[in-house]
Amino acid sequence: MTELAELLQQEYGGREYGLISAGYAVERPASFRVNTGKTTVPEVLRLLGEKGIAAEAVGWYGAAFVTREEEAIRALPLYRDGMVYFQSLSSMLPPLYLAPAAGESILDMTAAPGGKTTELYALSGGKALITACERDKIRFGRLKFNLERQGATRVTALNCDASRLDEFLSFDKILLDAPCTGSGTVTPHTSVRFSRDYLNRCMRLQEALLGKALRLLKRGGTMVYSTCSVLREENGELLGRILPKAGAEIVPIAPFGGIPTLVGPEGTVTVCPSELYEGFFVAKIIKK
Repeated sequence: MTELAELLQQEYGGREYGLISAGYAVERPASFRVNTGKTTVPEVLRLLGEKGIAAEAVGWYGAAFVTREEEAIRALPLYRDGMVYFQSLSSMLPPLYLAPAAGESILDMTAAPGGKTTELYALSGGKALITACERDKIRFGRLKFNLERQGATRVTALNCDASRLDEFLSFDKILLDAPCTGSGTVTPHTSVRFSRDYLNRCMRLQEALLGKALRLLKRGGTMVYSTCSVLREENGELLGRILPKAGAEIVPIAPFGGIPTLVGPEGTVTVCPSELYEGFFVAKIIKK
């Protein structure tokens, strides 16, 4: 048994560990989001239908679809024109829970490659004031490319480490999709780099980013903390240590219908790896 498997079994016990293992063993179909900032869902479905390409709707988000024909879609002008964006279903959740609105100042702390940033932009009708940070230069280039392709023209992109942002800044809402071990993303053909040392390094980075986020967030403001990990140390246990000291608390959220979940901290959502979903964690937080 690998080190990751041993830790998951310790944290979840036999039944839920079995569900996680089963989720790791399946190859997920591709999923995409219609970019409603550029087009409409009926228009994309019409264009796909003309090419005989099948896409299955996702009930909890009208812009989300699952397909077995990813390469065929990527070959179409609608993909090159930024009318659709390939993104895992689980990673579409944080912007939905953050619920951006016109006129709000929003920070996306670790934004590359831009899926969540452009989703925030589309959800706000292009009227939120979004700042997107990415410290890695190569990934920042990818972020800029996707912002341009998706038509997210009002996003301010910064090639910087969000944990070092000047604290004279303040935001109404913050999305922190934190760097993590990726323990929710295992498939039959991909694995994750995992060791106790790597987990500890991820947690130190998560703690630094979360602490900064809570200092940049306005009083009464909301943030969403998410990871593509199902390890409790990176999720609920981290929040339990940091939030009380920062005068912040969890705002209860519930999973959207049909999404498989694991037992997690009350008011948060831990998505179980499955045939459609990566393992994922989402918590909504308010600063008092």
